[in-house]
Amino acid sequence: MKKVLMVVTGANELKLADGTSHPTGFWAEEVVESHRVLTEGGAEVTVATPGGVVPTVDAGSLEGTDFAGPAAAVTRDPANLGEVDAADFDAIYVPGGHGPMTDLAFDAGLGRLLTEFHDTGKVVAALCHGPAGLLPAVRANGEFVFAGKEMAVFSDEEERQGGLDVPYSVEGRLRELGAKIATGPAWSSTVVTDGRFVTGQNPQSTVATAQAVLALL
Repeated sequence: MKKVLMVVTGANELKLADGTSHPTGFWAEEVVESHRVLTEGGAEVTVATPGGVVPTVDAGSLEGTDFAGPAAAVTRDPANLGEVDAADFDAIYVPGGHGPMTDLAFDAGLGRLLTEFHDTGKVVAALCHGPAGLLPAVRANGEFVFAGKEMAVFSDEEERQGGLDVPYSVEGRLRELGAKIATGPAWSSTVVTDGRFVTGQNPQSTVATAQAVLALL
């Protein structure tokens, strides 16, 4: 059985560009549906968070859905990300919500873990704002591990339409580090596979992203 490490944000707020705090967390659909597709496809999924904290679901992601129960069930007993051994897994998968912009984007331990997955030829996947978690994957010489890789990420246009005054552009930061951003139409299911690297643009891309990971596994 293939084993997937799903790294979920432990953040519950995002400091906006104007300095105010906005409640956030993980996006329910991205965690629940990714977990469902992967497990139904025969993978074993381990959820991990920084410090092993039980993560907070973004309340906005529950509106008009029935994801509350499944989201709580999937994330109720996470592993401690800092104690994870890459050798135990075949893939790493980072879903979004705005939370990763607060914690995962600055988690040096996650950066080292992603580097190890990449360098050993394992599958690396990120979805929506999950690619913020790729930002600390920088080598000692300053090289971004995923420089030159084609990838999708929640786009600046989607961010603008969403109306949240975020503190920085994830798309912009990735471009600055040398990523090749492949942006689909706003709110379209857009998934990019570059070798063993899979990225999805937004919540609409969740199922297709998880399916692409399964295909590589």
